[in-house]
Amino acid sequence: MRHYTNGTMTKGSPIKVPPTPSPSPQRGRGARAAFAALVGVLCVATSAAVAEPLAVEVTNASEPVLCAEKDNVTLNLASKDVRRLRIEAAHPSYIGTIQRDSFEADWTGCQATGDPKPGTPQPPKRTTLYEDIELWVVGLTFADFWRPATATIRIGERVETGVHLLQVWMIRPMGGEEVLVLYPQDGYWRLRPLAPAGMAPTAFGSSFLLGPVEIDGRPIVRIKEIAFDPKLRTFTLTFERGGSATVKLSTTDQNRNVLDVAFDKGVDGRPFAALRSMYVTEFNNDVARIAVREKGARGWREDGIMIFKRATATDVWAGRTTPSRHNTSAPDMVFNTFADGKDTTPKPAGK
Repeated sequence: MRHYTNGTMTKGSPIKVPPTPSPSPQRGRGARAAFAALVGVLCVATSAAVAEPLAVEVTNASEPVLCAEKDNVTLNLASKDVRRLRIEAAHPSYIGTIQRDSFEADWTGCQATGDPKPGTPQPPKRTTLYEDIELWVVGLTFADFWRPATATIRIGERVETGVHLLQVWMIRPMGGEEVLVLYPQDGYWRLRPLAPAGMAPTAFGSSFLLGPVEIDGRPIVRIKEIAFDPKLRTFTLTFERGGSATVKLSTTDQNRNVLDVAFDKGVDGRPFAALRSMYVTEFNNDVARIAVREKGARGWREDGIMIFKRATATDVWAGRTTPSRHNTSAPDMVFNTFADGKDTTPKPAGK
């Protein structure tokens, strides 16, 4: 619909528009300046809109195994420029077709030296660290853990030591649902969305690391302190190697669970994040496929997780396209929205 403000439209007659008075020289200069400022803002906005996202180096350090309970998949993400990123756990594409979910451990083939072994662990000590009507934070302390418990947990004025596992629970019909776990002593995270309507809670699957990744028997991140703000739903991590990061629970629903991550400075000389998972066969895995959107590419590149070597990518997806008999409902993982932290918001003219 057209809208006229300087004239009237009548049937069979042209639009009558009053003549526009000629501007004075002073008004003309002001109009030209305002127009130039507007063009500048539009140009900055357009440039920001079409700018290529920051790309990171993705390298595969995976190795074949026979044991389904051993993490043998490692994808390292590295760039000294990255200050921000987004991590998303999304239900696999086949979630609506699952007839029988699987959570049981599979110890078949776990006979090699260094493979985990089945056992009967002692029940952990369980402590509720925070609780409100929508959110619970629970700390677990195991009788035995593979690394010393040096990281401390802070929620408000409360400080806890000796916590091996943090659980974040959110309310759902008929109870609560665990949506995030973090192992403070080695830096491993797991994430999952809320279960689809009418479905029991889904499985956890792949893990990921955030911060300066190093090798101590396996990839880890050494964390000095974890502070959690339940009102902002944000973790603040202080790393033993220096630096810090915030991890915000941005979106958690029945489709996905999204974390927004911000580092206080770039991680130089080592990965800033890593995916850890398991693959034995196409039918026995927690991750089987990877897709990367490479810098400047017109489409995605897809590959088997054990075949993929490396890429310089702005987006990384790792998951499954067909059901596995191991953690069948475990989510796909996505890493993207990499940024250097610089403020690219257009500024008003003269500022």
